[in-house]
Amino acid sequence: MQVVPYKTSEDSKKQQVARMFNGISHRYDFLNRVLSMGIDNIWRKKAVRTLAGVKPRIVLDVATGTGDLALAAMRLNPEKIIGVDISEGMLDVGRKKISDRHLSGKIEMLLADSENLPFEENKFDAVTVGFGVRNFENLERGLSEIWRVLRPGGMLVVLEFSKPRPGLFGKLYVFYFKHVLPRIGRWLSRDTSAYSYLPESVEAFPHGKAFEAILTKAGFKEVTCRPLTFGISSIYTARK
Repeated sequence: MQVVPYKTSEDSKKQQVARMFNGISHRYDFLNRVLSMGIDNIWRKKAVRTLAGVKPRIVLDVATGTGDLALAAMRLNPEKIIGVDISEGMLDVGRKKISDRHLSGKIEMLLADSENLPFEENKFDAVTVGFGVRNFENLERGLSEIWRVLRPGGMLVVLEFSKPRPGLFGKLYVFYFKHVLPRIGRWLSRDTSAYSYLPESVEAFPHGKAFEAILTKAGFKEVTCRPLTFGISSIYTARK
């Protein structure tokens, strides 16, 4: 059974995720900083560093949201970054951030479906996804689309939540993630479902070796997984 934000809705997961992010887009960045205590920015920087040796000219950031990972990828000095997302509300916030940094000529934000990317084959030197693959309605379809638009030898980098390693820290984090974070998120975002969906979607996501196997099945090679911060999140890399 698929995990969805609004359990009584008959809309598809894709429609529900777009609706959820449209609703919280104006507070999303603030909530991220508060709820993660800023550590999400550190994770993004580490994810971007994995691409340093690739020196990509053209980068696609799938499920770009408000563009934080696309902006972090600017340190790679690419010619162009294209961010795609199904939430126009999130994209609008991202476009303003990009404009404020005078980067509109370098970063383009497009409304597009990760499972039906509007690009030709072998277009991108690198593809990034930050905290987005677990929101795909059809994970295998989304990964196959990424494989299609990635050039041969190009690299995929996925940053995603995972389950922390056993131990005291892991137990404390799970309690915070399942009980404290949703309450704070509901109070600040005024969305009763969005921050309950977050721990539920993480719990259901096939992290670690399971996700590595899915990447391999999708056609990727040289698949790796690097856990971060006691396993709270992980960086996956793969080549076409």
